[in-house]
Amino acid sequence: MTLFHPENKTRSARHARIWAAYEIAYTFVDFSAAGLFVVGSILFLSPATTYAATWLFIIGSLFFGLKPTIRLAREIKLVSIGKDAQVAERLDD
Repeated sequence: MTLFHPENKTRSARHARIWAAYEIAYTFVDFSAAGLFVVGSILFLSPATTYAATWLFIIGSLFFGLKPTIRLAREIKLVSIGKDAQVAERLDD
């Protein structure tokens, strides 16, 4: 099994559950980052809230950076499950 292979999410029920959980986390982070950027943009309209807006942009940027991290972690988890199954099959033989 290789990273980012389309069939990784359908190999078993466990794979599908893990895929779904990571997809929910990814979507939450995506919406959060977008929300932080929208609110930050609104706060930039007033000089009095520029400091808060800057922090929202920084936090939003970190969230956007978290997105590929979630995808990579999901793929590593899915691949590691496949390897567990292969090792278990070898032990049964």
